[in-house]
Amino acid sequence: MDSSKKEIRYTETYPKKRRKTRFRKLAFWLLVDATVAAVVFALLLHKPGSYDPAKFGSFGNEQGQVSPYLTHELLPKIHNDAQFEKPFDVVVTQDGISEIVAELGWPKMSGGVMLSAPAVLFAPGSVVLMGTASLKGAKFVVTIVIRPEIDEQGRLNLLVAKVKIGAMNITPLAKMTAKKMYAQKLAALPDGMIDSDAWETKIAGSLLSGEPFEPVFKIDGRKLRIEQITVQNQKLTARLIPAP
Repeated sequence: MDSSKKEIRYTETYPKKRRKTRFRKLAFWLLVDATVAAVVFALLLHKPGSYDPAKFGSFGNEQGQVSPYLTHELLPKIHNDAQFEKPFDVVVTQDGISEIVAELGWPKMSGGVMLSAPAVLFAPGSVVLMGTASLKGAKFVVTIVIRPEIDEQGRLNLLVAKVKIGAMNITPLAKMTAKKMYAQKLAALPDGMIDSDAWETKIAGSLLSGEPFEPVFKIDGRKLRIEQITVQNQKLTARLIPAP
């Protein structure tokens, strides 16, 4: 009798133990999933300490406003030095380029995402573009690190070295998506609609598809080529030479 009673108690409690074990495992994995989701969300919402668009956020909001740095400093410098038809250097400051970018008219819509508050930073060897992306009420800081390089043929390529949302690195996914979208957009355009000589087209092809281009432009009827680009903290120096 005693042995039979013990057997009955065993068979009754065993399923309960299994249920408890399963519940603990389920609770554990739910906790893991929740923790991972919280970490990912925190990474996405992270605001880099170097991102401070407030200094330039109000510039360019008025219709017709033009960057004084562009019209009073940068363009006159290039215009004057180009007349000597000799190589010369142009230094672009971090504050100056941020002012120019802020003047382009923000916010902008792209693929259902609102882009605003741009900022440009110069670091050794890299140009860092930063901005706020708003999607369904959530705001994320997007960071794109670009490394300008000039190859042996003298062509310029704007290599996208890193893309981040908050603190999360999404470079491979961003590159693959951008390249695919760029190819689809080009395929959808009618023949003759693309101006391959326009700098906007060349820059887009380089950034989105890794296509190098001839860095030649005209100013006052004179052709100039960018022979060298050097990026340091808070400034970019471009070596310009006369082009045939």
